[in-house]
Amino acid sequence: MTTISKPWLGIEPVGRARATTGAVWTLQILCAAMFAFAGFHKLTGGADMVQAFATIGLGQWFRYLTGAIEIVSAVLLLIPALAVVGAAALAVTMVGAVITHAAILGGSAVPALVLLLATSAIVWLRREELSRYA
Repeated sequence: MTTISKPWLGIEPVGRARATTGAVWTLQILCAAMFAFAGFHKLTGGADMVQAFATIGLGQWFRYLTGAIEIVSAVLLLIPALAVVGAAALAVTMVGAVITHAAILGGSAVPALVLLLATSAIVWLRREELSRYA
């Protein structure tokens, strides 16, 4: 059975295997859960988040902004027509997180790097959908 490509409805293009589609959706759901949790932790003022953003030195408004980006983008990951936008926003956010861990915070940047790779993979696998935003 073939599917007509209607990416704005979330219907996958002809030729994408069901396994690939399932893997992308699994990755999107896992990323959405992780980013929703992380964003909620930032917005509710977890002591470790307050301390980390104090160390960064941009002020607590940056913690709120980062938390809001993470939560909004997590929701976008679950909307077929907007998933690529959410993944792209999160990938950019994770580039900043990796750099911040390496240059300012210290400690392991591996969790941020893994999330960067995951969100970048979502963007890559949904790259055809980017043309509607160009």
